[in-house]
Amino acid sequence: MSTESIANVTVTTRANVYFDGKCVSHNITYPDGTKKSVGVVLPSTLTFNTGAPEIMECVGGACEYKLAGTDTWVTSGPGEKFSVPGNSKFDIRVADAYHYVCHFG
Repeated sequence: MSTESIANVTVTTRANVYFDGKCVSHNITYPDGTKKSVGVVLPSTLTFNTGAPEIMECVGGACEYKLAGTDTWVTSGPGEKFSVPGNSKFDIRVADAYHYVCHFG
């Protein structure tokens, strides 16, 4: 089951806009200081670089992703997650809007 709502958080109202608007997200912070982002990737093929490890949770739509060092595209749909190591990168391709929660770890 995917995350449908997040209560009791602080939302940064200014959006993070990447790749000429193909990815838009907002940062959220929990009372304990935990940070996540929620956003959408519009139809495109993009490459993201990571600093900290990330877990990408699909809450709507779907994507295909390919982690650095692999040649295999894997599908991720609603309720599914995939992990990306820190200081790495991943390719993502989206045919319809992919709605996500990014958990930083």
